[in-house]
Amino acid sequence: MKLSSDLQEFSDRIGHRFGKPELLVRALTHASMSSANRDDNERLEFLGDRVLGLAMAEALLADDPKAPEGLLAPRFNAMVRKETCAEVAREIDLGAVLKMGRSEMKTGGRRKEALLADAMEAVIAAVYLDAGFDVARDLVQRLWGARVRAVEDDARDSKTSLQEWAQARGDAPPEYVEVGRSGPDHAPVFTIEGRLQSGETESAEAGSKRQAEQAAAKALLARVKGSS
Repeated sequence: MKLSSDLQEFSDRIGHRFGKPELLVRALTHASMSSANRDDNERLEFLGDRVLGLAMAEALLADDPKAPEGLLAPRFNAMVRKETCAEVAREIDLGAVLKMGRSEMKTGGRRKEALLADAMEAVIAAVYLDAGFDVARDLVQRLWGARVRAVEDDARDSKTSLQEWAQARGDAPPEYVEVGRSGPDHAPVFTIEGRLQSGETESAEAGSKRQAEQAAAKALLARVKGSS
């Protein structure tokens, strides 16, 4: 099987030449495009999630040999979560080569965070099945490298940190309320307001509710810590 020109260019972008090109084709095929003669990437995504996890655990241990598990765990979670996988996918323009059905394409599927993240994990699995773990690990370290080196000492998500801050003071957990939504249906922008029992509020916008909540929590945490 010979890759199309766009898939060959993508293969070059990630730095891996496939001995079994059909693996890459499957990794980039969304369920909306699957058929009796075409497998989708869901099983590869399942495998790729585990390959990414092991490769990232090794990378974090090597990057900071003295870090305790209490720091490694949140760093690990920050590196393998869907948002990070989608960011990496965007950097290599994975969305441009995703194979999907017409309806998914019309609703902005090439830009959807979940689809990009799942396909990124499927590509990792495809490389693993094509060339083994060492090559897949090299791919992960190459694409994630700068993030691993720059990950914060405490990479717990902002919502968790803010909730712990509130609980330590005997306050109720923060609330997150959607106060606005704009943009087209296929690319909405959500405005979320984070609220503390003490009255402080901060709002943020993002392309998903989860991202907007995290951004609002981060801004609110910065405010309360700055005033304490």
